[in-house]
Amino acid sequence: MFALQNEKDFICPQNTRLVTTDVSCRSDLHHTCPNDMSTLILENLTKQYADAAAIQDVSFTAPAGSFTVLLGPSGCGKSTTLRMIAGLDTPTSGQIHIGDRDVTHLPPSQRHISMVFQSYALFPHLSVRENILFGLKVRKEPAADFPRRLQRVADLLGLTALLDRKPSQLSGGQQQRVALGRAVISEAPVCLMDEPLSNLDAQLRHDMRREIRALQQSLGITMVYVTHDQTEAMSMADQVVLLRNGRIEQRDTPDGLYARPATEFAARFIGTPPMNLMDLSTQQDGLGIAGAQDLPIVAAPAEAKRLGVRPEHIRIDDNGRPAQVESVEYFGADSIVVCRMGTCSGIAVRAPGHLRANAGDALKLAWQPERQHFFAADAAVIPPSGRSGAATLSL
Repeated sequence: MFALQNEKDFICPQNTRLVTTDVSCRSDLHHTCPNDMSTLILENLTKQYADAAAIQDVSFTAPAGSFTVLLGPSGCGKSTTLRMIAGLDTPTSGQIHIGDRDVTHLPPSQRHISMVFQSYALFPHLSVRENILFGLKVRKEPAADFPRRLQRVADLLGLTALLDRKPSQLSGGQQQRVALGRAVISEAPVCLMDEPLSNLDAQLRHDMRREIRALQQSLGITMVYVTHDQTEAMSMADQVVLLRNGRIEQRDTPDGLYARPATEFAARFIGTPPMNLMDLSTQQDGLGIAGAQDLPIVAAPAEAKRLGVRPEHIRIDDNGRPAQVESVEYFGADSIVVCRMGTCSGIAVRAPGHLRANAGDALKLAWQPERQHFFAADAAVIPPSGRSGAATLSL
């Protein structure tokens, strides 16, 4: 979480129009600029502290008008990366470009960005109106333009009836909208968000995910959003940058990250429940699930050490592989059945409806070969082109 030290540093003046590659320019912003004004480029970014590297050789591009999510567990370097984009930290090496400008060593106030904090950073003694306008007043922007800009933001975020209230009179979701309004009114082409939904309950998070995504698309701004919640990443992002131990584990679209994980870590981090990983062992007719003496795994490459299959891709089938129920969780629309196959425990299966089974019950599981992911000893995925054998069986 970032500490709000100087509001003037983070809400920056902008005299250029928001233009993106896929969202037409908005006439109500009254600005003009090149199409790549809000493209964000990180090149070989590294942040070294005395005893450890927080970020190591991080490179990615956030195209103009796109929504990029920095995703990963605590301590992976996502907030450090955001701090360097914002200008709150200086990289040890590497470069940061916004449009055609190298902003690596520029102060935050010269980067033409806005920011929304995890804590919202609202001034408790100021009204909603004054909180939203605060940055404009600090920068001494023309006061005659305040009513138009305030009205546009208030209408956009549904804050018109709340403008005279203090933050203590607002719900968590309303406070979040005020923080968003303060960022949007700056009309900066790049907006950074540091886990803005972490203080909200589940229903409000769901509602605000939709609102933030709709806001980003309607304004055409480039947004970089930090979260540890893969649901937020999958539901909002155009591009997900998955970080681990200060390095990029995988950078892809949400669909690509889900369907084509590059490593075991990526496979397990995305999905609820996460992908099942089953140890493989050499058996008489080829590689099979460790401890299970049944049919070999179809199309398993010789170098494979683990097999990955997502819970929603496994079905209960009388012609499948023997398994034993360990537990069942019922969620209304479906049930999560946790099973053991051979020596592999904790294998989750998403079954429709309410599956009535008890621990110790026997059942059989099957999946299509095209749903299989094979991982080598170094936990990297083995690409399909490197596999041998035809996927003809569905076991």
